[in-house]
Amino acid sequence: MAKRLSSELFVSRLSFYTTEDGLRKLFSRFGMVKEARIVRDPRNGRPKGFGFVSYDSETEAHKALSGLNGRIIDGRLIFVEFAKKHEGGPQKDQK
Repeated sequence: MAKRLSSELFVSRLSFYTTEDGLRKLFSRFGMVKEARIVRDPRNGRPKGFGFVSYDSETEAHKALSGLNGRIIDGRLIFVEFAKKHEGGPQKDQK
């Protein structure tokens, strides 16, 4: 059975000058972007240099991955891959 791809992409090595709006515009060339999110440090609000882009379809996500992985964006070589599904993980103790 074929492995089902995700319609969410993980984008790493983003420039600290890249904005969520800029990320959305960049990836919208390949389809309808549902969400473009840059992960920020909760303590100081600064970008951590990676983010996520979600599409309506796996086909659009695959086109974006092929078109943008290994490209230089805002002066940085970015990497794009399908986001891994986070299932579970360490649970925090509840007291």
